[in-house]
Amino acid sequence: MATIKDNAIVLRLMDWSETSQIAVLLTREHGKLSATAKGAKRQTPSVMAKFSGGLELLSRGEAVLMTKPTRELANLIEWDLADGCWPVRRDLRAFELAMYSVDLAHHLLHDHDPHPASFDALAKCLQSPTDPAALLRYQWALIDDCGYRPTIDRDVQTGEALPDGVQTLGFSATAGGLVIDNGAGDRWRVRRGTIELLAALQDGQPIDASAEGVDRANRLLCAYARTILDKHLPTMDTVLGEMA
Repeated sequence: MATIKDNAIVLRLMDWSETSQIAVLLTREHGKLSATAKGAKRQTPSVMAKFSGGLELLSRGEAVLMTKPTRELANLIEWDLADGCWPVRRDLRAFELAMYSVDLAHHLLHDHDPHPASFDALAKCLQSPTDPAALLRYQWALIDDCGYRPTIDRDVQTGEALPDGVQTLGFSATAGGLVIDNGAGDRWRVRRGTIELLAALQDGQPIDASAEGVDRANRLLCAYARTILDKHLPTMDTVLGEMA
Protein backbone atom coordinates (compact mmCIF):
# COMPACT_ATOMS: atom_id res chain seq x y z
CA MET A 1 0.00 0.00 0.00
CA ALA A 2 1.48 3.33 -1.09
CA THR A 3 1.17 6.63 0.75
CA ILE A 4 1.01 9.84 -1.29
CA LYS A 5 0.98 13.47 -0.23
CA ASP A 6 -0.28 16.05 -2.70
CA ASN A 7 -2.17 19.29 -3.15
CA ALA A 8 -5.82 18.59 -3.91
CA ILE A 9 -9.13 20.24 -4.77
CA VAL A 10 -12.42 18.64 -3.68
CA LEU A 11 -14.51 18.05 -6.82
CA ARG A 12 -17.20 15.87 -5.24
CA LEU A 13 -18.17 15.11 -1.66
CA MET A 14 -20.85 12.76 -0.40
CA ASP A 15 -21.80 11.19 2.91
CA TRP A 16 -20.81 7.56 3.27
CA SER A 17 -22.14 7.04 6.76
CA GLU A 18 -23.02 9.15 9.77
CA THR A 19 -19.34 9.84 10.39
CA SER A 20 -17.55 9.23 7.09
CA GLN A 21 -17.45 10.72 3.60
CA ILE A 22 -16.37 9.84 0.08
CA ALA A 23 -14.48 12.55 -1.77
CA VAL A 24 -13.39 12.91 -5.38
CA LEU A 25 -10.14 14.84 -5.31
CA LEU A 26 -8.20 16.42 -8.12
CA THR A 27 -4.58 16.13 -7.01
CA ARG A 28 -1.86 18.09 -8.73
CA GLU A 29 0.67 15.30 -9.30
CA HIS A 30 -1.45 12.13 -9.15
CA GLY A 31 -4.59 13.11 -11.05
CA LYS A 32 -8.18 12.52 -10.02
CA LEU A 33 -8.65 10.15 -7.09
CA SER A 34 -11.68 8.92 -5.18
CA ALA A 35 -11.15 8.30 -1.50
CA THR A 36 -12.95 7.44 1.71
CA ALA A 37 -12.49 9.82 4.62
CA LYS A 38 -13.34 7.54 7.50
CA GLY A 39 -14.60 9.34 10.56
CA ALA A 40 -14.08 12.76 8.94
CA LYS A 41 -17.39 14.10 10.33
CA ARG A 42 -16.58 13.28 13.93
CA GLN A 43 -15.95 16.32 16.11
CA THR A 44 -13.29 14.75 18.32
CA PRO A 45 -9.88 16.39 18.87
CA SER A 46 -8.01 13.56 17.13
CA VAL A 47 -10.22 13.68 14.02
CA MET A 48 -10.15 17.47 13.89
CA ALA A 49 -6.36 17.30 14.01
CA LYS A 50 -6.25 14.85 11.09
CA PHE A 51 -8.80 16.76 9.01
CA SER A 52 -7.65 20.27 9.80
CA GLY A 53 -10.11 22.92 8.61
CA GLY A 54 -12.72 20.36 7.57
CA LEU A 55 -13.38 18.67 4.26
CA GLU A 56 -15.67 20.78 2.07
CA LEU A 57 -16.68 20.84 -1.59
CA LEU A 58 -14.56 23.28 -3.68
CA SER A 59 -11.90 23.53 -0.96
CA ARG A 60 -8.18 23.15 -1.65
CA GLY A 61 -5.68 21.59 0.73
CA GLU A 62 -2.89 19.12 1.25
CA ALA A 63 -4.08 15.53 1.23
CA VAL A 64 -2.38 12.40 2.50
CA LEU A 65 -3.82 9.26 0.96
CA MET A 66 -3.12 5.55 1.13
CA THR A 67 -3.65 3.78 -2.19
CA LYS A 68 -3.65 0.16 -3.26
CA PRO A 69 -3.79 -1.06 -6.90
CA THR A 70 -6.50 -3.59 -6.09
CA ARG A 71 -8.80 -1.01 -4.50
CA GLU A 72 -10.89 1.50 -6.39
CA LEU A 73 -11.06 3.88 -3.43
CA ALA A 74 -8.04 5.29 -1.66
CA ASN A 75 -8.07 6.16 2.03
CA LEU A 76 -7.83 9.85 2.87
CA ILE A 77 -6.01 9.77 6.19
CA GLU A 78 -5.04 13.45 6.55
CA TRP A 79 -6.30 16.78 5.21
CA ASP A 80 -4.80 20.22 5.82
CA LEU A 81 -7.05 22.99 4.51
CA ALA A 82 -5.29 25.72 2.51
CA ASP A 83 -8.26 27.54 0.94
CA GLY A 84 -11.89 26.97 1.90
CA CYS A 85 -13.20 28.99 -1.05
CA TRP A 86 -15.48 30.76 1.47
CA PRO A 87 -16.31 33.92 -0.56
CA VAL A 88 -17.85 31.72 -3.27
CA ARG A 89 -20.37 30.33 -0.79
CA ARG A 90 -21.80 33.79 -0.10
CA ASP A 91 -22.68 34.56 -3.72
CA LEU A 92 -25.06 32.36 -5.72
CA ARG A 93 -23.62 33.32 -9.11
CA ALA A 94 -20.08 32.68 -7.89
CA PHE A 95 -21.10 29.32 -6.42
CA GLU A 96 -22.81 28.22 -9.65
CA LEU A 97 -19.79 29.14 -11.75
CA ALA A 98 -17.44 27.42 -9.31
CA MET A 99 -19.59 24.30 -9.49
CA TYR A 100 -19.41 24.40 -13.28
CA SER A 101 -15.62 24.69 -13.09
CA VAL A 102 -15.16 21.62 -10.88
CA ASP A 103 -17.86 19.73 -12.79
CA LEU A 104 -15.99 20.26 -16.05
CA ALA A 105 -12.74 19.01 -14.54
CA HIS A 106 -14.49 16.00 -13.03
CA HIS A 107 -15.92 14.91 -16.38
CA LEU A 108 -13.02 15.79 -18.69
CA LEU A 109 -10.18 14.34 -16.62
CA HIS A 110 -9.61 10.63 -16.12
CA ASP A 111 -8.71 8.90 -12.88
CA HIS A 112 -5.00 8.63 -12.02
CA ASP A 113 -4.04 10.81 -15.01
CA PRO A 114 -2.01 13.80 -13.74
CA HIS A 115 -2.70 17.21 -15.27
CA PRO A 116 -0.78 19.80 -13.21
CA ALA A 117 -1.63 22.61 -15.64
CA SER A 118 -5.35 21.90 -15.29
CA PHE A 119 -5.03 21.76 -11.51
CA ASP A 120 -3.29 25.14 -11.43
CA ALA A 121 -5.84 26.68 -13.79
CA LEU A 122 -8.76 25.40 -11.70
CA ALA A 123 -7.18 26.67 -8.47
CA LYS A 124 -6.81 30.14 -10.00
CA CYS A 125 -10.34 30.13 -11.40
CA LEU A 126 -11.85 29.24 -8.02
CA GLN A 127 -10.21 32.32 -6.52
CA SER A 128 -12.36 34.56 -8.75
CA PRO A 129 -15.03 32.44 -10.49
CA THR A 130 -17.20 35.43 -11.44
CA ASP A 131 -14.33 36.98 -13.41
CA PRO A 132 -15.24 36.06 -17.02
CA ALA A 133 -11.59 36.31 -18.08
CA ALA A 134 -10.55 33.87 -15.33
CA LEU A 135 -13.23 31.41 -16.42
CA LEU A 136 -12.16 31.77 -20.04
CA ARG A 137 -8.50 31.13 -19.19
CA TYR A 138 -9.52 28.07 -17.18
CA GLN A 139 -11.76 26.57 -19.86
CA TRP A 140 -9.09 27.04 -22.51
CA ALA A 141 -6.34 25.58 -20.28
CA LEU A 142 -8.41 22.50 -19.39
CA ILE A 143 -9.59 21.80 -22.93
CA ASP A 144 -6.08 22.34 -24.29
CA ASP A 145 -4.48 20.20 -21.56
CA CYS A 146 -6.86 17.34 -22.37
CA GLY A 147 -5.76 17.38 -26.02
CA TYR A 148 -8.77 19.16 -27.53
CA ARG A 149 -7.26 22.53 -28.45
CA PRO A 150 -9.52 23.95 -31.16
CA THR A 151 -7.99 24.92 -34.50
CA ILE A 152 -8.46 28.68 -34.87
CA ASP A 153 -5.79 29.70 -37.41
CA ARG A 154 -7.14 27.87 -40.48
CA ASP A 155 -10.08 25.87 -41.76
CA VAL A 156 -9.94 22.72 -39.65
CA GLN A 157 -11.45 20.58 -42.40
CA THR A 158 -9.55 21.77 -45.47
CA GLY A 159 -6.43 23.33 -43.96
CA GLU A 160 -7.02 26.47 -46.03
CA ALA A 161 -6.28 29.93 -44.67
CA LEU A 162 -9.30 31.78 -43.38
CA PRO A 163 -10.42 34.70 -45.53
CA ASP A 164 -9.28 38.16 -44.44
CA GLY A 165 -11.82 40.82 -43.64
CA VAL A 166 -14.67 38.40 -42.91
CA GLN A 167 -16.29 39.35 -39.61
CA THR A 168 -18.28 36.16 -39.05
CA LEU A 169 -16.68 32.74 -39.22
CA GLY A 170 -17.91 29.22 -38.51
CA PHE A 171 -16.96 26.87 -35.69
CA SER A 172 -17.52 23.13 -36.00
CA ALA A 173 -17.52 21.43 -32.59
CA THR A 174 -17.36 17.95 -34.07
CA ALA A 175 -14.41 18.86 -36.31
CA GLY A 176 -12.77 20.83 -33.53
CA GLY A 177 -12.21 24.27 -34.95
CA LEU A 178 -12.96 27.03 -37.40
CA VAL A 179 -14.43 26.42 -40.82
CA ILE A 180 -15.37 28.70 -43.67
CA ASP A 181 -18.92 29.49 -42.67
CA ASN A 182 -21.67 28.41 -45.05
CA GLY A 183 -24.28 27.78 -42.37
CA ALA A 184 -24.33 24.01 -42.87
CA GLY A 185 -24.18 21.17 -40.38
CA ASP A 186 -23.20 21.79 -36.76
CA ARG A 187 -21.45 25.08 -37.47
CA TRP A 188 -21.92 27.96 -35.08
CA ARG A 189 -21.46 31.51 -36.23
CA VAL A 190 -18.55 33.12 -34.42
CA ARG A 191 -17.53 36.75 -34.56
CA ARG A 192 -13.99 37.71 -35.50
CA GLY A 193 -13.48 39.41 -32.13
CA THR A 194 -14.25 36.15 -30.30
CA ILE A 195 -11.67 34.30 -32.35
CA GLU A 196 -9.12 37.01 -31.63
CA LEU A 197 -9.67 36.45 -27.91
CA LEU A 198 -9.06 32.73 -28.30
CA ALA A 199 -5.95 33.46 -30.34
CA ALA A 200 -4.68 35.64 -27.50
CA LEU A 201 -5.23 32.78 -25.07
CA GLN A 202 -3.40 30.41 -27.38
CA ASP A 203 -0.45 32.81 -27.48
CA GLY A 204 -0.43 33.22 -23.72
CA GLN A 205 -1.43 36.89 -23.80
CA PRO A 206 -3.41 38.49 -20.95
CA ILE A 207 -7.16 38.81 -21.31
CA ASP A 208 -9.08 41.82 -20.02
CA ALA A 209 -12.34 40.88 -18.32
CA SER A 210 -14.00 43.92 -19.88
CA ALA A 211 -12.95 43.01 -23.42
CA GLU A 212 -15.81 42.62 -25.85
CA GLY A 213 -16.57 39.02 -26.60
CA VAL A 214 -15.31 37.39 -23.37
CA ASP A 215 -18.79 36.09 -22.48
CA ARG A 216 -19.30 34.87 -26.05
CA ALA A 217 -15.95 33.08 -25.94
CA ASN A 218 -16.90 31.44 -22.63
CA ARG A 219 -20.16 30.19 -24.14
CA LEU A 220 -18.33 28.89 -27.20
CA LEU A 221 -15.82 26.87 -25.14
CA CYS A 222 -18.58 25.58 -22.87
CA ALA A 223 -20.61 24.40 -25.86
CA TYR A 224 -17.46 22.88 -27.34
CA ALA A 225 -16.83 20.99 -24.08
CA ARG A 226 -20.41 19.72 -24.23
CA THR A 227 -19.69 18.22 -27.64
CA ILE A 228 -16.41 16.70 -26.46
CA LEU A 229 -18.20 15.04 -23.55
CA ASP A 230 -21.23 14.17 -25.69
CA LYS A 231 -23.43 15.16 -22.77
CA HIS A 232 -24.99 18.26 -21.30
CA LEU A 233 -23.98 18.96 -17.72
CA PRO A 234 -26.68 20.83 -15.75
CA THR A 235 -24.03 23.25 -14.48
CA MET A 236 -23.39 24.33 -18.08
CA ASP A 237 -26.66 26.26 -18.00
CA THR A 238 -24.94 28.87 -15.83
CA VAL A 239 -22.51 29.67 -18.67
CA LEU A 240 -24.61 28.94 -21.74
CA GLY A 241 -27.71 30.83 -20.67
CA GLU A 242 -30.06 31.04 -23.64
CA MET A 243 -27.78 28.74 -25.68
CA ALA A 244 -28.51 25.84 -23.29
